[in-house]
Amino acid sequence: MSRNGNLNHAQSSRDFICHAGAGASAGAIAATFVCPLDVIKTRLQVHGIPETAHSGHKGSIIVTSLQGIVRKEGIRGLYRGLSPTILALLPNWAVYFAVYEQLKSLLKSHEDKGQLSLGANMVAASGAGAATAVATNPLWVVKTRLQTQGMRPDVVPYKSMFSAFRRITHEEGLRGLYSGILPSLAGVSHVAIQFPAYEQIKSYIAKKENTTVDKLKPTDVAIASSISKVFASILTYPHDVIRSKLQEQGQNRNSKVQYAGVIDCIKKVSRKEGLPGFYHGCATNLLRTTPSAVITFTSYEMILRFLQRATLPPTQN
Repeated sequence: MSRNGNLNHAQSSRDFICHAGAGASAGAIAATFVCPLDVIKTRLQVHGIPETAHSGHKGSIIVTSLQGIVRKEGIRGLYRGLSPTILALLPNWAVYFAVYEQLKSLLKSHEDKGQLSLGANMVAASGAGAATAVATNPLWVVKTRLQTQGMRPDVVPYKSMFSAFRRITHEEGLRGLYSGILPSLAGVSHVAIQFPAYEQIKSYIAKKENTTVDKLKPTDVAIASSISKVFASILTYPHDVIRSKLQEQGQNRNSKVQYAGVIDCIKKVSRKEGLPGFYHGCATNLLRTTPSAVITFTSYEMILRFLQRATLPPTQN
């Protein structure tokens, strides 16, 4: 291999490691901050709004849910599923950002000054999202089960994350670990909307401020990430509800409400709850995902810049 070839390979490997490391770190930081809201969102998706909270506002539902969890399960209840969430997010964002950047590099058009078209950006985001969904689905199943198990006294609870893995594998097999995979793959539409929107907003801000995208201030990154997240979340939220219901139902075999699959779940939710049924927990989700996106993307950009500077060859420092 030529010297230039070796340099290019080393550069590519360095970039991959930097993107993966920054993505994993940012995901873990964000998950820890917003875990209580994630627990509430998952429970609202699966079990709906408690009867006692139907007359209140969205804010009161969230507060009531927080108070109920603390009263019945203690502070620990607010952090159910945090371990598998972090374990899922480490590879989730590491795989996502690394694959996303690799696909972007492959798709970049030399004729367009290295800028990706909207369609190519959507392809890169979708490809990275599909790879990530397949790699991390078992961890999301465990997270959902741990977050919702306290709500059903008739179900023998999982003792730990590893206990949940063992029981799901033994009782339900591979099918149990990959329950909800189809709506998860459908959820690729979320990142296919979010990431191109994020890139476009960053480009717009950079042009307006007469700078480059990689030199945007943290506040600019926060604005771009929050707008793109809210936009994508509202458009694609129903798939998240369906996924949570399918992932959670495996531990409730004696329950009368069972879903034969994605289509059956959609029909039953539509018939029983109508359109609002597909948006249970949406307000909580926006309160959770918007700051989560801001923390994740801002942390990612700042950590990435630090890692890239720290790993430059001595002659380039």
